[in-house]
Amino acid sequence: MLFWRVKPLEKILETAEKKALTRQLGAFQLTMLGIGAVIGTGIFVLTAEAGQKAGPGLMIAFVIAAVVCALAALAYAELASMIPVSGSAYTYTYGVLGELLAWIVGWALVLEYAVAAGAVAVGWSGYMNGLLNSAGFGLPEALQVGPQAGGAFNLLAFLISLVVTGLLVLGTSKSAWVNAILVSLKIVALILFIAVSVPAAKDANFQPFLPTGWGSPMGGIGVLGAAASIFFAYVGFDAVSTAAEETKNPNRNIPIGLIGSLVICTLFYLLVGYGAVGSMGAQPLMDATGAALAPGSTEFAAACALPEHAEALVCSHEPLAHVLRVLGFAGLGNAIGIVAALALPTVILMMIFGQTRIFFTMSRDGLLPQWLAKVHPKFHTPHRITLITGIFVALFGAMFPVGILADISNSGTLFAFIMVAVGVLVLRVKQPNRPRPFKTPLAWPICILAIAGCLLLFVNLSGYTIALFFGWAVIGLVVYYLYGYRRSHMIPGNEPPDDGESMPPEPKFHEGPQA
Repeated sequence: MLFWRVKPLEKILETAEKKALTRQLGAFQLTMLGIGAVIGTGIFVLTAEAGQKAGPGLMIAFVIAAVVCALAALAYAELASMIPVSGSAYTYTYGVLGELLAWIVGWALVLEYAVAAGAVAVGWSGYMNGLLNSAGFGLPEALQVGPQAGGAFNLLAFLISLVVTGLLVLGTSKSAWVNAILVSLKIVALILFIAVSVPAAKDANFQPFLPTGWGSPMGGIGVLGAAASIFFAYVGFDAVSTAAEETKNPNRNIPIGLIGSLVICTLFYLLVGYGAVGSMGAQPLMDATGAALAPGSTEFAAACALPEHAEALVCSHEPLAHVLRVLGFAGLGNAIGIVAALALPTVILMMIFGQTRIFFTMSRDGLLPQWLAKVHPKFHTPHRITLITGIFVALFGAMFPVGILADISNSGTLFAFIMVAVGVLVLRVKQPNRPRPFKTPLAWPICILAIAGCLLLFVNLSGYTIALFFGWAVIGLVVYYLYGYRRSHMIPGNEPPDDGESMPPEPKFHEGPQA
């Protein structure tokens, strides 16, 4: 069953050529696309989450997550350059490991994209609520966060998800330059944060450096548990590969966009993490037994509500702005909050966009109903998929805290990355002479280390998250058996004459000057 119903790479490329999106993106746009997708909730919000799990040891967590992500990026770059079509890890798996594993990967990517979009929406609401509270127009506490964080319904996370969904349905052809400007603003905001916080760092704030140790499997706490969460801060570079079908000279530009955006973001993250921890500390809150409270739990929310923890970094829903305010730069802190409030919706947009393209590709292969990929006659966007995805994203954001959503998203992402690394090695054996515009250096040790690293982070997610991932996979297998197994276009006679409906090159939010 492992290599059951493998879709030949020639067929994948042929299908993409028949129904290709307009190729219009260059290396610069892809790099900006990657930076725009990566720099978001992960660094603006999860710094506090990682601090609660690892204390100052989150610095090591940043490095571990970056190394694992870099290894996976090298594998992604090879397959993306060989198979420059939409679908990301799902398409790569279909062409190498077969339909069953491809379906599981595509199903897992729902966790990566849709749930991640919900996490970003929660991160945005934290900064927006902070701005409203500082201006004296704060919402009732019950409407600022979800149930597990001590509230009832995260209204702003819900609303921003619906607004972004509406934009994607309408098509945002004029927002390309806006996206580039907002990416630049995020970078400027991080530079300002680094410039203020790094000089304020004190050695005492790094002691004890590892208050929760390295962690244990399924514990979700410790340096490895923090790395498993921080991994979310690097996710997004693979969204570049979902735009492969819209890329000029993809064999050259996709690897540049993937690796270039990852390197730039990694440098920023290490400096921001050092500045946040060093300037005000990041010691976790403990329970009566001396164990770190699980972030996102009701017990943690109750501890953060105590007056003595009012300024604790680990309790903040807007940690970067919070650090600057505590350091006496309230105006700059508010400016960071404004940048986050303006820029994070672009990440939500990118994640929902990526999800709709995955669903579109699965529908084109017959594994999901064709009507899901119906393109709106006026707006020229896949409105049905977009609306369904957006509604679920809004509900995720309204009901769950950012840390739980990020961990759930990571579980799907790590599984997809493992499959990509396996796919590189399988192709090296099965088709050693196939042209590889970008070759992963030292492919065997790099890919094996990528697989091992992803497995290490996966098992250090919380037991709840791991159980949810496998439960989601079981549901996916049932859906596949009831529909995709019988409707797959790989079955002779099932493929429609026109191979399904093609998707126009909307939305164009990631366009810009051609490089």
